[in-house]
Amino acid sequence: MSQNQKGFTLIESLLVLSIFMIISSITVFSLKPQHSVMEDEAFITQLQADLLYSQQYAISHQHEVSVVFMQNEYRYYMLEQSGKPPIIDRNYSTNINLREGTIPLYFKFLGDGDVNKFGSFTIYTKRKSYQLTILIGEGRFYVKEQ
Repeated sequence: MSQNQKGFTLIESLLVLSIFMIISSITVFSLKPQHSVMEDEAFITQLQADLLYSQQYAISHQHEVSVVFMQNEYRYYMLEQSGKPPIIDRNYSTNINLREGTIPLYFKFLGDGDVNKFGSFTIYTKRKSYQLTILIGEGRFYVKEQ
């Protein structure tokens, strides 16, 4: 009595399922480093946007805007005057560390958009390090990977 069976046995189904699980787990582990890369890029992009906003705020309101990095608290803020709430107050990942360079982690955008100090400081992440440089005159700045 020979029947034509259409379907899979339990062993075949388990074999296919286990192969699928192995491939899935490899994919998950290979995507893990991407999280730290995205975290780095998001921080740098957000910092640049916040600095540009602070500079534009100083120009449009004709007031000094202080930029303060609190490296032990993993946050930075920008404020117009010490009695008022900050214009921007951001926390960042504990995987990111800042180190003073030729300027301290405190400077001001003046009412015309210039900065009161110029130089650079270093941003360290798990994977890379960056240097934020503020140029003399007109408050231009850029971030460069080291």
